[in-house]
Amino acid sequence: MKLEAIELRYIEMELVEPFETSGWRETVRPCIIVTIYSDGLAGYGECVAGAGPWYSYETIETAWHILKDFCIPAVLGQDISSAEELQAKLKPIRGHPMAKAGLEAAFWDLLAHAQNVSLAKLLGGTKDRIESGISIGIQQDIPTLLRVIEQRRAQGYKRIKLKVKPGWDINVLRAVRQRFPDIALMADANAAYTVADLSHLKQFDEFNLLMLEQPLDYDDLIDHSILQRELQTPICLDESIKTPDDARKALDTGACKIINIKPGRVGGLLNAKRIHDLCLSRGVPVWCGGMLETGIGRAANIALASLPGFVLPNDISASARYWREDIIEPPFVLERDGTITVPTGLGLGVRVVPERLERVTQRREVFRA
Repeated sequence: MKLEAIELRYIEMELVEPFETSGWRETVRPCIIVTIYSDGLAGYGECVAGAGPWYSYETIETAWHILKDFCIPAVLGQDISSAEELQAKLKPIRGHPMAKAGLEAAFWDLLAHAQNVSLAKLLGGTKDRIESGISIGIQQDIPTLLRVIEQRRAQGYKRIKLKVKPGWDINVLRAVRQRFPDIALMADANAAYTVADLSHLKQFDEFNLLMLEQPLDYDDLIDHSILQRELQTPICLDESIKTPDDARKALDTGACKIINIKPGRVGGLLNAKRIHDLCLSRGVPVWCGGMLETGIGRAANIALASLPGFVLPNDISASARYWREDIIEPPFVLERDGTITVPTGLGLGVRVVPERLERVTQRREVFRA
């Protein structure tokens, strides 16, 4: 397919409620929507870089710069028939996985349309529904948190993930376990602790957690391997896994027992699938993490999570969890059994609504071959 034109849109969407982690708080979610045009078809992708360098060094502005000045010139006007070819074109550009992932996601959608299949089928998905969990940010107090958990359980979410940090952890988890002794529960630290907190982190073992996600530094493997030997609770790595090779090293060194796969973090759906395949071959469970995606990124994540190795509930919630009005139709809804249906239409399987996308667009630029 000849990539005839590529469009970038910087959009901002207001969250239904603030989302707070150990390191940052968001009320408005910015992202970049990438559209690739070829032979009368359009493919949509989402770059999940944030407003600031909190989760990753990448930001909206750095991603826009890398896409505009390096990624797009590397592929525009060229005939590219596979994600492997696209990745090879982008290989000379070091780092910037979120920028690359946004472009690659649009290409995957375009490719699925050209082949008259759904993205899930193109990736090798085997499920018609994916299990949905929910991530709950840090709340103003424990009673508020308990009410939020009760509300989310009533909506059908199968797994509850709680953001934790020093000072908002042991007492919080104890209160949650006392109120909800049997729920599937995990904690996500977003790199808020160090190995000096070992004795403190050992207390997490008393709460029967599915996993403790990314307790130590965002680029660490060695200290996580030390910590995992001391904990009964499985460690799940997120920020530390930036490439398929990172995943291999983490498993080889015993740094984790579970991996959270986010396409934006690892450079795209192709690398995400490679990590999935590695973990599947080793019997290591994976799940798909979320980055407060719009319906475009959410659709791609659902397609990815339809692969057989995604055996744990994913951070893929209903559209209404984050947006009063999404930019796609139909919106994603949570079924009574705590699952979300995998779209079967061509490509992403959802329709981008042009007038909604236009309303939230702050900046737009089109590049033509």
